Amino acid sequence: MKTLDWDGLRYFLEVARTQRVSAAALRLGVEHTTVARRIRQLEAQLDTLLFDKSRSSGFVLTAAGHELLAHVEQMESHLFNAREKVTGVGESLSGHIRVAATEGFGSYIITPLSMQFQQQYPDITLDVLPVPRFVSLTRREADIAITIERPLRGPYVCSRLCDYSLRLYGTREYLQNHPPIRQQDDVKFHSGISYVEELIYSDQLRYLEDVLPLSNVVFKSTSIIAQYYACLQGQALAILPCFMAAQNPHLVAILPEDIHIQRSFWMYFHEDLKRIKRMTAFCDFVKNVVEMNSGLMKGTGRALRMP
Repeated sequence: MKTLDWDGLRYFLEVARTQRVSAAALRLGVEHTTVARRIRQLEAQLDTLLFDKSRSSGFVLTAAGHELLAHVEQMESHLFNAREKVTGVGESLSGHIRVAATEGFGSYIITPLSMQFQQQYPDITLDVLPVPRFVSLTRREADIAITIERPLRGPYVCSRLCDYSLRLYGTREYLQNHPPIRQQDDVKFHSGISYVEELIYSDQLRYLEDVLPLSNVVFKSTSIIAQYYACLQGQALAILPCFMAAQNPHLVAILPEDIHIQRSFWMYFHEDLKRIKRMTAFCDFVKNVVEMNSGLMKGTGRALRMP
């Protein structure tokens, strides 16, 4: 263990994050053979396998690799904190951020927002994970999480990011070719799209049964994006976030004043990262853009606005 040094662990971090030796080499500014050699040396020094290697998946962390990653990322956080205290802002707005968000919000809001942020801060690289599940900050699956439930416990800096609305949507063609919906009771004569009941990862997503009888659900998916595209086929109705559906002129909100569901997004990160300036810069950017788009989040806006 005495032979381990931070410079060698940087190679491990980059391979763990990119899952490719070639991508890690590009980010580190070295040859891919150098990265591969340093990983072999580290595994030999620890006498354990840190990555499972395959052509399809690349370098995937083993259980031991995940354990080491948690410690090395803590080391990285302490080093960044130390550098920022010593150097001030000179080199602070650089480094890497991994953001996990719900699938729809991550794809339709955080992804374009992140590209705009990266343009302003070109020395900060970003990973965006739009996933239909919760991620673990404890296991360092991400640096920042944006979820529909506030974490009940943990050493996190947490804030309510915003409220958002969901409404019942259908295509114009669907509404022209099916019985009219003049009141909420008329919805029961229509087909619906929903989540796979036993695979719903949060009770916050159990809302369709309040609008449509479950017997009328003709398509189910764990993915809100899959539900969105299923709705666009014009065969059924779906409860969709307004920030997704309102941007598409082919979709129409049905009885928007009567069928209106509200949920909240929470943004949080590990308290070890609260003094890292790139983290606060990104979180502030997200908050400002989301506040600027409060109309889109609530269904009154039609397009995502950027500063």
